[in-house]
Amino acid sequence: MHSIDVFNGDADGICALHQLRLVDPIESELITGPKRDISLLKRVCAQAGDAVTVLDIALSKNRDALDRLLAAGVQVRYFDHHQPGDIPLHPNFEPHIDTDANVCTSLLVNRHLQGKQLAWAVTAAFGDNMADAARQAAMPLGLKSGQMADLQSLGECLNYNGYGESLDDLFFDPAELYRALRPFADPFAFVAESSIYSTLKMGYQDDMARAIAVTATEVRASGRIFMLPAEKWARRISGVFGNRLAVESPAQAHAVLTARVGGGYVASVRAPLVTKSGADELCSQFDTGGGRKGAAGINHLPESELERFVTLFYATFTRN
Repeated sequence: MHSIDVFNGDADGICALHQLRLVDPIESELITGPKRDISLLKRVCAQAGDAVTVLDIALSKNRDALDRLLAAGVQVRYFDHHQPGDIPLHPNFEPHIDTDANVCTSLLVNRHLQGKQLAWAVTAAFGDNMADAARQAAMPLGLKSGQMADLQSLGECLNYNGYGESLDDLFFDPAELYRALRPFADPFAFVAESSIYSTLKMGYQDDMARAIAVTATEVRASGRIFMLPAEKWARRISGVFGNRLAVESPAQAHAVLTARVGGGYVASVRAPLVTKSGADELCSQFDTGGGRKGAAGINHLPESELERFVTLFYATFTRN
């Protein structure tokens, strides 16, 4: 039997896989990419009897490839918190899908593992900008404030590394980053000992300093829109910048539009933290859009669609 692990290249996908493989350590083929590269199942070559584990990529964006694998006799286990569309009923399919706005994929894996690697699930929840859910989940750990801050920083740095138009934008290939985590059952040891964490933390701080110097292009009571240039630092920081804006002003929605080199924009949308709803509804109205209730995005927003996006952004979050 050949085992294949398919995972989002952000904090949630990496930490979800890390939890599973700490409990069930096997050698597997790794398939991942930048955070927005979510059509990953089409890259899977598998046959009857093989086992595929999928973590933190939307089923709705991978349905055709999933159906192909199931029909070929591949066993597929699927953990995710994005809008799935229709969930198939198939003897080869084991879904663990929950779209609750306070649940991330790593918390689903933690539930499946009955808390055996909880600290890594907390790390991922912080990375996914679910601070309240992270702190709630962390209660059995009895962490001190400094330890909680370390897990939050680690989650944010792992998440930051996932953003970019290609692997060239990232500090580390997500597969390389996952392999660097593998020896560490304790996230605090990774924080203390890994040069990778130090590199990501420094990059995060430098890129964030540039982002917070940018002024919003549009501000209304219901939300703010920011536009970033077509530069590597902007592509890296776009998502975590959106998370920061949401925390700073939890009653407002936020959109960060990062210019693409070839024209158009990549959009990162954050619903108000007080409601955690509407982001997926907005982004799914565009061809390359999707996500979850609290946070979603559009991989390519053409210039011609910008005005429509702004109109729908404020319509969505004024209503919600």
